[in-house]
Amino acid sequence: MKKGIVSILKGKFLVSGDAPKNWLFLVFASFLATVMISSSHSADRKVHQLASLNEEVKELRSQFVEMRSDVQKLKLESTVRLTVAEKGLLPSETPPKKIKVKSTLP
Repeated sequence: MKKGIVSILKGKFLVSGDAPKNWLFLVFASFLATVMISSSHSADRKVHQLASLNEEVKELRSQFVEMRSDVQKLKLESTVRLTVAEKGLLPSETPPKKIKVKSTLP
């Protein structure tokens, strides 16, 4: 057992009679390791990209909520009344009248 481990560590299996078969296996194993490492890096890159996109979505959602609340405040009657009063317009003293249209169709 000890001789087998020592011969592997010295690399005797690479120079023996059936070395081409061993070299082919080593090249194949190296290729598979390279593909696996590349795939792992690609997956990590996508995970980081996904995390940054999620952060951007959270930020944009908070901006949307903030803008929506600002717009709701601007649409309030009191806000409109103050804005219009600054320009010299006052609310009407007489209330609006409804216009009723009678249909002439049978």
